[in-house]
Amino acid sequence: MAALSVLMSIYIKEKPEYVEECFKSLLEQTEPADEWVIIEDGPLTDEVYRVLDKYQADNPGLIRRIPLPNNQGLGSALRVGVPECRNDLIARMDTDDFSRSDRFAKQLEMFRADSSLDICGSNIDEFEDDIHNIVAKRSVPTRHEDIVKYHKRRDGLNHVTVMFKKKAVLDAGNYESCPLMEDTYLWARMIMNGARCANINESLVFVRIGRDMFDRRGGWSYFQKYREGRQKVLETGFISRWDYIYTLAVQFLVALVPGKIRGVLFKKLLHR
Repeated sequence: MAALSVLMSIYIKEKPEYVEECFKSLLEQTEPADEWVIIEDGPLTDEVYRVLDKYQADNPGLIRRIPLPNNQGLGSALRVGVPECRNDLIARMDTDDFSRSDRFAKQLEMFRADSSLDICGSNIDEFEDDIHNIVAKRSVPTRHEDIVKYHKRRDGLNHVTVMFKKKAVLDAGNYESCPLMEDTYLWARMIMNGARCANINESLVFVRIGRDMFDRRGGWSYFQKYREGRQKVLETGFISRWDYIYTLAVQFLVALVPGKIRGVLFKKLLHR
């Protein structure tokens, strides 16, 4: 096993069968992690507790669970989790996604080859229902300079794919609560703090998307949360006022269209 921590947050709406698929993909890594840190973001269902209990019993010493008394949201949960990880390298994972078996090996190779690297991600394939039903792909730049430029208007790193250095995250202030873009906000602060980034030009993670996902990414309430998140990114100084206005204008238009049209936009245009 590699000296690597996997950081996950789980909450009450997670389906137990999805969690099992996620865990299986982690156990099947060609270079597996020696620690999983799971933040239980508020009380969970009995079914999910049974899955966690089973994998913890079957893998002694691998899984550390940290229960939070109330649901705090992803950014706050991960903020608790980062300092709890005992290794300097941490891989993020969502409990309803699936990692390719060579994901960790490829990312660890990048860190071993470049001691200045602080964050390494990859592309993602998005699927519905079955991992073989790929409906969209999100590709990101591979070089640091291109990632920085790209990140000013669209996420230059796919959050669920990243492996990062614990110290670099903590030096930049760790995760913070930021509506819809806890990761966007963190990467901006890390980059401004001198962190070096890279992406692997392969889809190392398969991301599950629900049929109602594109409906949830629209409407005035969603736009307001997006605006609040972008305002926090603007306040870092990482993006310009024009970057801020441009992204709000695009998101406003996308939020107004019907869910089906929004889905087409995401799959055919915005994810490429």
